[in-house]
Amino acid sequence: MRYAGLREFLAKAQTVLAKGPIAMIFVEDTVEVDTAIRHHLDSGFRSLLLFADDEITLPQPLEALIHRITYNVHDDDAIPQAVNAVNDAAPAGTWLYYCFNAEYLFFPFCETRTIGDLLTFHTEERRDAMLTYVIDLYAGDLSQHPNGVSLENAHLDRSGYYALARKDPDRNWEAKDRQLDFFGGLRWRFEEHVTWTKRKIDRISLFRSRAGLRLRPDFT
Repeated sequence: MRYAGLREFLAKAQTVLAKGPIAMIFVEDTVEVDTAIRHHLDSGFRSLLLFADDEITLPQPLEALIHRITYNVHDDDAIPQAVNAVNDAAPAGTWLYYCFNAEYLFFPFCETRTIGDLLTFHTEERRDAMLTYVIDLYAGDLSQHPNGVSLENAHLDRSGYYALARKDPDRNWEAKDRQLDFFGGLRWRFEEHVTWTKRKIDRISLFRSRAGLRLRPDFT
């Protein structure tokens, strides 16, 4: 189903958001939009919300499986505003997830288990959110893959990733318990061109609605 915008979707979203888990995919460009949708549908999400401009085209059979919302993801703070709005509209305790096109969620035993199996375990453990982070993969041959994406032959940055303990300014900058900031990938390589508030790649993208989590503008 198509919606003219986020406001229209929220006005009609009661049945869509009634039961999770729910995935939100924000489309920034035309790269691997269809494969990202198929991957998350195959992972077992009950509903998939696609936030995209109208010029993004999809095969009709695939579009029939999703809820497509016309949305400009390039506006300032567009992602936190949309995620927070869906979070507020969803029933308490609904598991929500968000990502971008050309991103794919992997978790332990995802080859044989669904996202529902994972979230059942975490719910039983009384966890309201899970830390996830993005690992940049590269095509080995840009002459064959000029957009830099190769699903069949992906390469990991040899420089790797690293994590630093997150400091607490209210406690004389002591390290916070079990909280880390992850660095690496494209943002680390080009960090002089990225504002410091967006250099971290850590992201809480799986969380239960109304669990007290509010995305900040610098959280994506």
